[in-house]
Amino acid sequence: MTFDRLPDLLAPNLRLVFVGTAASHRSAAEGAYYAHPGNRFWRTLHEVGLTPRLYAPSEFRDLLALGIGFTDMSKRGSGMDHNVAADEFDAARFVSAIKKFRPRVIAFTSKKAASVCYSVPTQKIRLGLQAPQPDFPSVFVLPSPSGAATRYWDIAPWRALAAFIKQRAADRG
Repeated sequence: MTFDRLPDLLAPNLRLVFVGTAASHRSAAEGAYYAHPGNRFWRTLHEVGLTPRLYAPSEFRDLLALGIGFTDMSKRGSGMDHNVAADEFDAARFVSAIKKFRPRVIAFTSKKAASVCYSVPTQKIRLGLQAPQPDFPSVFVLPSPSGAATRYWDIAPWRALAAFIKQRAADRG
């Protein structure tokens, strides 16, 4: 079954860009990021203070006004991480987009997305703030908000991301 991929929602100098592995089948079908009702993404954004209210997945474009963007490591594939073929990932496209738009922070919403970017096994990826890289934004790796990843769920790295974003905003004056 083929689904339309989700469009990137990127603009220059965003404060934060969320990076998923690939659109779920539900998200691809609805044309909205993190659209499955069992996904914690939207509730978590509000709970940790990254959004002033609870947004619905269909409102994802509205987050651009808050300085928040979206992309995925695979724009062609859809489904659960293990269902996306290796040749459907495009780390070079992702890095090029990040260097073009220069967000201040990127947050991978799963270890799998980060592992694709860094070309390392997921077991080597740790959650939280990553070591700085020259000419690249600050990077966080977050536990997946997917309902399918419930046993790995931990809101603490999401809270750390929100605190980091708030501190950077305060530092900028």
